[in-house]
Amino acid sequence: MKSKLHSILSKSMIFLLALSLVLTGCSNTTSNSSNEDKGTKDKARYTLDENTPAWKLDKKDETTTLTWYVNADWWNTDFGSDFVTKRIKKDLNIDIKFITGDDTKLNALFSGGDIPDIISTFDATSQVAKKANTWALPLEALADKYDPYFHKVAAKDTLNWHKLDDGKTYGYANYSNTQADYDSGLIPAGTAFIIRKDVYEAIGKPAMRTPEEFESAMMKIKNQFPKLIPFGPGEAFGPVLQEYIGVPLETKDGEFYDANLDEDYLAWLKTFNNVYKNGGISDDSFADDNTIFEEKVKAGKYASMLITGIAQKSSALQSFMTNNPGKEYIAIDGPQSTVGNEPALSQSGITGWMMSYITKNCKDPAKAIQLFTYLLSEEGQTLVSFGIEGETYKVNADGMYEYLPEINEMRLKNPEQFKKEYRMGEFFFFGHDRYWAKSNDQTLDATKQLQAWGKGKLKPHFTLEGINPDQGTQEARSLSEIETTWGTTLVSMIRAKNDKEFEKLIADYKKFRDANNWEKINKIRSEKMEINRKKLGL
Repeated sequence: MKSKLHSILSKSMIFLLALSLVLTGCSNTTSNSSNEDKGTKDKARYTLDENTPAWKLDKKDETTTLTWYVNADWWNTDFGSDFVTKRIKKDLNIDIKFITGDDTKLNALFSGGDIPDIISTFDATSQVAKKANTWALPLEALADKYDPYFHKVAAKDTLNWHKLDDGKTYGYANYSNTQADYDSGLIPAGTAFIIRKDVYEAIGKPAMRTPEEFESAMMKIKNQFPKLIPFGPGEAFGPVLQEYIGVPLETKDGEFYDANLDEDYLAWLKTFNNVYKNGGISDDSFADDNTIFEEKVKAGKYASMLITGIAQKSSALQSFMTNNPGKEYIAIDGPQSTVGNEPALSQSGITGWMMSYITKNCKDPAKAIQLFTYLLSEEGQTLVSFGIEGETYKVNADGMYEYLPEINEMRLKNPEQFKKEYRMGEFFFFGHDRYWAKSNDQTLDATKQLQAWGKGKLKPHFTLEGINPDQGTQEARSLSEIETTWGTTLVSMIRAKNDKEFEKLIADYKKFRDANNWEKINKIRSEKMEINRKKLGL
């Protein structure tokens, strides 16, 4: 991703400039429009009850049709023919016409003034999101006017986090994990050091916590399993390793901490460099795309790995486990901090992933906020995740949700049919990890032990979210250059021929960084970290 940023920088700047001009125009034409009045001042057509979702109170006879733009070409635009959306349509007496596209199409919508009823995007720091007050309606005001039950199901911390400078929140994020979510223990870890069980046992189940122990174990693997790659792939050496060994998130004074030059982290990079020089890391590990990587995992080519995104790799891990009983990958305590820090693994933060907004052009804002409330509620979340009890799932004696046998068989053996007929797990606009924790069906056998190892090792990285310089600024351009340079430097450090080359790479990176607005960048980051603390009440 970082390397792509550099190559598309000029195109992005042109787009952002154009979008900024478009949104400025929107603010002049819509901020005082009757659409806004309709959204926040009209009286509801039903008697409000803060203890009852408004969709149960709204007896409007005709079906409401809303247009919903999703800024992703891959989104499934069908509505009303599968189990999940058919139920949403019935419960809310609603029909949804989905529109999909990319940034260019979104820009065109704003430029032409043809703004749909609901918009979902993927970047809470974009110009679109930052200027949402010019084209979207404030959610809490909509809730007050049309659906006070929204306040019961929406996370206050998430709403506060996404407030704009005017003190109002216009978009709601899915997969937004608050401190309470972290404290619950329901969020699964996505990072682990894993090793093939048969390999681990064959080399004597050695400890691999210190650099010396790790190097020794890699040499044992190389000697006893010459056909395997002792360690891989290349994704391990950046933030994944930093979090795994618990590199500090900030300085003692609460300012931005340069994790890339942390001494503990550099000591482990030197260790991996030694492993590389001894033949324990393949050059291909830095070049393999995701398809090739998955094929190697399915074949068990890597003896050990430090991976993130366990859920996304679950299919390949399960394939190897199924075809190689007793050789499955297991999580163990791998590299640990040389100075005593505990792991500080990250997961989805409070910023979340996808942002959804109700626009000032919305023809029925009451129905739109009802939809948001519905999808955020226990009833809606259960529907989009598991369906309806007795029809698609049951609750077992342990209180866990299980798909009915025929449903689960289709899900595992014919996923395309399952997607078309049922669509559970896909309609994720307001999705959250805590609902998936209610079912073992969502976790493949190959990943259960890996995620169990991570319990208690997750740590919120809230203060570091969205702290980079604003897009379009000189500091943002400089940071892009620095990150690209660091990505190249990091690979070169792992592959350095000797200590002298290793140290020179670090020195050259420092010089480049210091010559490209590094101090200004970190000043901005530290200032934004303080803003984040205030949002969180820290």
